Amino acid sequence: MLFDSHAHLDNVRFNDDLEEVIKRARENGVTGIINAGACMESSAASIRLAEQYDSIYAAVGVHPHDVKDIKPGDYDQLAEWTKHPKVVAIGEIGLDYYYNHSPKEVQHQALIAQIDVARQTGMPIIIHDRDAHGDVLQIIKKEAKGLTGVFHCFSGSMEMMREVVAMGFYAAFGGSVTFKNAAKLPAIAAAVPLERLLLETDCPYLTPEPKRGRRNEPAHVKYVAEYIAKLRNMEFTALAEATTDNAKRLFGID
Repeated sequence: MLFDSHAHLDNVRFNDDLEEVIKRARENGVTGIINAGACMESSAASIRLAEQYDSIYAAVGVHPHDVKDIKPGDYDQLAEWTKHPKVVAIGEIGLDYYYNHSPKEVQHQALIAQIDVARQTGMPIIIHDRDAHGDVLQIIKKEAKGLTGVFHCFSGSMEMMREVVAMGFYAAFGGSVTFKNAAKLPAIAAAVPLERLLLETDCPYLTPEPKRGRRNEPAHVKYVAEYIAKLRNMEFTALAEATTDNAKRLFGID
């Protein structure tokens, strides 16, 4: 019983074999998948996927790469989409200073505006944070009081993880925790309070060992679970059950 808390199955790399991908996920014990929006088009696609497959739920939001293209009515559309019964979060939203495809000021404005959508609609938020730890934390502390959510593909420090958990957020780990150059990530994944830990793939990206070099897919979340279970000296089934329960609790899935 596994839950992939962050996927991009609307990506073109799944166009030819999505049915097989969903089947393999089911055969490998994946009972739920959150398909995260990255722009308005992919958010709409996430909803269509959620309508088509029982195991898929949608998050709607605009990734920091794409916030430069946000139009005035898009925030209202995001709020409207949250009325759909299978939309469970606003995301993925955040800051990305590695690529800076959108100006930093625009990223800040869009993150704050999308947090406001989450507040108005009662949705959790899915945070993208790449090379922007200080600014992301500052904005979340100021603008997201009383909200919850997840720092997807967590890449911060041990101290940041403790701050995130203290704010009532979750930390999610994917394939990058299994990489040989993961550095501090394994120790952080081992230290996150179990009730605040999520698993993800971020597929088609960040394929975990031993499948690295291939396209990632939800079935591969089992390798992340196996790796983190060993780090935490836990049984695989206990970790899988706990992280699945966490995902369902965060995203309000019965």
